[in-house]
Amino acid sequence: MSVGPATGGLPPGQGGSATALPSGVVLVAAVTASAALLLRRRFPVAVAAVATAASAGMMLAPSPGSAPLLMVALYAVPVYRGTRVAWICWAGAGAVLIALASAGVLLGGASPADLSNIVITSLGSSLIGVLVGINVGNRKRYVEAIIDRSRQLLVERDQQAQLAAAAERARIAREMHDIVSHSLTVVVALAEGATATDDPERARRATAQISDTARDALREMRAMLGVLRDGAPDAPLAAVDDDPVAAPVAAARRAGFPVTVQLAGAYPESAAVRRALARIVQESLTNAMRHAPHTTGIDVVIATTASETTVTVSNDGVTGAPNAGGHGIQGLRERADHVGGTLEAGPAERGRWRVHARLPQEPQPPSTPEDE
Repeated sequence: MSVGPATGGLPPGQGGSATALPSGVVLVAAVTASAALLLRRRFPVAVAAVATAASAGMMLAPSPGSAPLLMVALYAVPVYRGTRVAWICWAGAGAVLIALASAGVLLGGASPADLSNIVITSLGSSLIGVLVGINVGNRKRYVEAIIDRSRQLLVERDQQAQLAAAAERARIAREMHDIVSHSLTVVVALAEGATATDDPERARRATAQISDTARDALREMRAMLGVLRDGAPDAPLAAVDDDPVAAPVAAARRAGFPVTVQLAGAYPESAAVRRALARIVQESLTNAMRHAPHTTGIDVVIATTASETTVTVSNDGVTGAPNAGGHGIQGLRERADHVGGTLEAGPAERGRWRVHARLPQEPQPPSTPEDE
């Protein structure tokens, strides 16, 4: 059923109803509402209100039907504001048109059939616009959600990559520190001993030991760099011997430091725990050689049970805080924490310095602040 131009509900030729609006006013309302449609993306609710007012005015004047105007305006509401707001706007527009049509019938003697046709046509077409807008809006929001989720995943992936890179840098830094610091400390001790002695044979042996220590450090550095070039993630940066503390203990003894080792039980089977044990002993001996050059003895005690391995390194003759100006103690704690262990370092009785670590038999996840 088509609806022709509205004439205020009056038969043709009987215009001039009390409810009719001048054609100029209707034209201005139509142009204003049409122009307002350009802003429907930014202000869909306001545009719907303008379209409703224009439709109400055009309904009471001899003008073409305003159904398309209202349909386009209400279509934009669910697309850009949501379903709930769209139904509220559609119900509000219907209430305005029905109320105005009723007033036109009561006050102006307009034909109820004509106004009913206009109201039904306007609300029916606008309902179609709302339903289509709901479908388009839901699809739009679904796509936006997918895009937002994709962006979030990209951000999370970048963050994980940054964390992994930071962890890898920290791991490499620990290895570099252990290799360079220990080797150079031994070299310095041997060089000072060679300089201080008047015995040519002892000086020659010290020089040979310096050469051996430097070669060992160079070999470890080359092995580490080779692993880095391969690009294998979390690859071990150094091989672990069956006796993980033999090499650092031998190096300290070559440098002239009296080191005693007591072992109760076997070394851990886990390569990661043995590596942590070796580095803890190595760094503890390095600190002792650096900060207690005149120590009368360095004691290394290792005890293994079914659940854990404990290691204690103690020495006397401390002349300064072992962690002054460096990251040795922090590195020791990181070594222990990396396999789920704990480490304590500090002064002990009779002026000694003591490092005590407890390591699990199998690596455990590192502790976090929430676990403490």
